[in-house]
Amino acid sequence: MLSRRVLLTTTAAALLTPLAGQRATAAGSTGRRVPVRLRFPRPSGPFPVGTTELHLVDRERDDPYVPGRARELMISIWYPARAGGAPAPYLPPLTAKLYGEGAAQALQQPVDAVDWVGARVPATTRAPVSRGRRPVVVFSPGFGVPRGLGSIMVAELASRGYVVVTVDHTYEVAGVEFPGGRLEVQTLPQGSYALMARNARVADVRFVLDALTKLARGDNPDAGHRPLPKGLGDLLDLRRIGAFGHSAGGITSLDVMDVDRRVRAGIDLDGTLAYGYPDPADCPTVAHGTDRPFLLMGAGGTGPNGGPQTHRTEPSWGLFWDHSTGWKRDLNVPDGGHYSFIDHQALIPWFQRFFTVPPELIANTVGTADAAAVLRALRTYIPAFFDQHLRGRPHPALWIRGLPETTFVR
Repeated sequence: MLSRRVLLTTTAAALLTPLAGQRATAAGSTGRRVPVRLRFPRPSGPFPVGTTELHLVDRERDDPYVPGRARELMISIWYPARAGGAPAPYLPPLTAKLYGEGAAQALQQPVDAVDWVGARVPATTRAPVSRGRRPVVVFSPGFGVPRGLGSIMVAELASRGYVVVTVDHTYEVAGVEFPGGRLEVQTLPQGSYALMARNARVADVRFVLDALTKLARGDNPDAGHRPLPKGLGDLLDLRRIGAFGHSAGGITSLDVMDVDRRVRAGIDLDGTLAYGYPDPADCPTVAHGTDRPFLLMGAGGTGPNGGPQTHRTEPSWGLFWDHSTGWKRDLNVPDGGHYSFIDHQALIPWFQRFFTVPPELIANTVGTADAAAVLRALRTYIPAFFDQHLRGRPHPALWIRGLPETTFVR
């Protein structure tokens, strides 16, 4: 089942980067229409959001996709800030151009229909950090998806007082942009690579956690030692680390928890846990379960035979549920699609105001769910989960069935 979604992630998500913006005029005096400018919902938390990127090099690990090279990663750190700084780009310029070209094909629109390169998110670069020590949450995107496509929920958590670290898994993604204008494109081996990708992702996230440890000590782990916001390391409370991810990223969150006790709580957003294993019982993380808090959140129509993905319908979720002794919850968005859990859900409906999005593309990404309702659900349950399990603040949203767009499976 996930293999179908992995294909969609690599194509639809790579080619259909979420689009939204201010209303474009149909055509100017020159006959050319004004490109749609991307626009994002503003975070609802009390803090302004700052963000900065780091280039990490793991000189002790050979890159599994390109042997003979040290493993390199690009990450972004989103943090509760004080006012100031410059508007942050949605995607790096070369990545934005690459995705714009692909999206034009998927959306059946001209390449210049959307201003990809000029897109900005509701966060700023070079923003001064807020005071205090904050819980840390690592976000891993779906297979083939750049870290930027989770910006809406990542910014939301940062506005609520979390430091959120997003990771690009190099050579999985269509393009990862490194300092100096170097773009590394997707480079997948021949044959089956599912388990290799799972192992690479786990090693990536653990290396990121090591880099955060250095940052908290006062070191600068950026490979080029580029300046970082003053006091950024002082924000990190590495005794309170969580992880969440979409699709393959949700699997990564659990895989990391299985081997690294630093991660205290995790969320899987619609990722089939046994991906790469013909028999779910052979998947270690499914067989082990977890003794720490974990939230499963699936969509309608993405489970077996086109039904909802829950622990009652999806075998790997069911086995994981049975083997887990920690706090657990299973939620479902019945009208949502596989991409309802990233920026697509909030942005595609706005995008439809400007031109027709192919109906089959909508069906394969966000389904029929109401965008505002899904955004409300994500803003409710994801922060509530981390508030309860990283901050010790029990949250009624996790046991009161109050949102009609979400089904409490158990």
